[in-house]
Amino acid sequence: MKLATYKDGSRDGQLVVVSRDLSSAHYATSIASKLQQVLDDWNFLAPQLEDLYTTLNQGKARHAFPFDPAQCMAPLPRAYQWADGSAYLNHVELVRAARNSEVPSSFYTDPLMYQGGSDDFIGPCDPVVCASEAFGIDFEAEIAVITGDVPMQTSADDAIEGVRLLMLANDVSLRNLIPNELAKGFGFFQSKPATAFSPVAVTPDELGDAWQGGRVHLTLQSTWNGRKVGMCEAGPEMTFHFGQLIAHICKTRNVRAGSVVGSGTVSNKSVDVNGKPEWPKGYSCIAEKRAIETILDGKPSTEFMKYGDTIRIEMKGQNGESLFGAIEQEIVPLAG
Repeated sequence: MKLATYKDGSRDGQLVVVSRDLSSAHYATSIASKLQQVLDDWNFLAPQLEDLYTTLNQGKARHAFPFDPAQCMAPLPRAYQWADGSAYLNHVELVRAARNSEVPSSFYTDPLMYQGGSDDFIGPCDPVVCASEAFGIDFEAEIAVITGDVPMQTSADDAIEGVRLLMLANDVSLRNLIPNELAKGFGFFQSKPATAFSPVAVTPDELGDAWQGGRVHLTLQSTWNGRKVGMCEAGPEMTFHFGQLIAHICKTRNVRAGSVVGSGTVSNKSVDVNGKPEWPKGYSCIAEKRAIETILDGKPSTEFMKYGDTIRIEMKGQNGESLFGAIEQEIVPLAG
C-alpha cells in the first residue's frame, strides 16, 4: 500500500491512503489519523489500511479525491529517530580520492552513520530554505526506510523484517560547513538542515521483485534545474543493505517504531572508456560531481546550488510509473 500525510495546519498532518497510480487518495481517519499511530500498532491497523487501499484501487472508495503531492508533508512529518548511513562506499571512495585520502579498511565492514535532526522534516514540494548561498547548498538523492520495533542485537537478516515502509529522501547538505564541523570530532550538525521525503511511503510488496535482500533494484533519477544529472542504480552497488544498517543501530539499543533510516547518497562506479574513467550513470549529489572533476581535471568546476535552483528526485517502477511520487524543491533564501 501507499501512504501519505496531508497538511492540515498541525505538526503531524492527516494520514491518507494513496492509490497505486498516485491519482487518488482517501483520508484514513476512520482507521488512524497519524502515521505514527499505525507504526505503533502495525499488526492491527495495517490490514485495515490495506482493505481501504484495495477499495481505492478498485475505484470503489466513496470519498476519494484527486491526490496532490503539493499538499503533502513528509510521510512521517517528525520521527523518533533519523539515522542516515553511507551505504554506497563508491561515494566515499570518490570523495576521498579527490583529496588523496585512503578509505580505511573498517569502512567496508562497519557502516558509516550519523544521527540527524528528526523534529522538522519537510514535505516533497516544500522549499529548501537556506540563510546563505555561501554555505555550499547540495542535494543528496537517497532511499530511506521507516522501521517497526527492532530489538537490540537483532541480526542483519532479521532486521530486514523490521522495514515497514520505504520512501525517497533529499538529505540536504551544506558542504562548506562540513569541514569545520568534522574537524571538531563530533560529526555533522549545522551542515545537515531539514531533510525532505517523497510524497508517499510504500510497503515493500509494492516494489515486487525490485525489493531483494534489503536493497531496491531500481533507478534513482535526479534532475537539477530541469537537466537530468543522475540515473543511478540503487541496488547492485549498495555495500550495506538496509538490514545491515538497522542492525548497526540496534547493536547496543532497541530501535523503536517510527525510526527513519537512510541509505546515504546513491552512487555508481565508473566504467573504463579507452583507458579513462567515465560515470555514465551520473551523480546523486553535487559533491560527487565535484570529486569526479577533481580526479579528472585536478579541480572542481561545478558550483553548488543557488537561490532559484530546483531539484527533482524520483524513482520509477518496472512498469514505468512513479513509485513514490517526486520530490520537487526550490532553493530559497531565509525570509527577512
